[in-house]
Amino acid sequence: MANCRFCNKEITWTKEGRKNVPVETDGTVHDCEIFAKSRASTKTINPTTLSAEEIAKYENAINDEAQKRKKKK
Repeated sequence: MANCRFCNKEITWTKEGRKNVPVETDGTVHDCEIFAKSRASTKTINPTTLSAEEIAKYENAINDEAQKRKKKK
C-alpha cells in the first residue's frame, strides 16, 4: 500500500483507461484538500518574460540536480 504524500492516508493506485487514480481503502477515489491547495498555488511562468540569464540559471540548476542524482545511483 502507498501513502498520500500530502495527508499520509493509505491509498492504492488503480488504472482507469490510461489514467492512474488513487483509491482509499474503502473504495472511494482519494481527493485531498491539501493537494488541491498545493496545485492551486503553483505559478506559471511564460518563457518570454524571463531574461536569458534567468533561463540559463534554471537550466543549470536542473542539470546540476540531474548529475547529483546520477552520482547517487
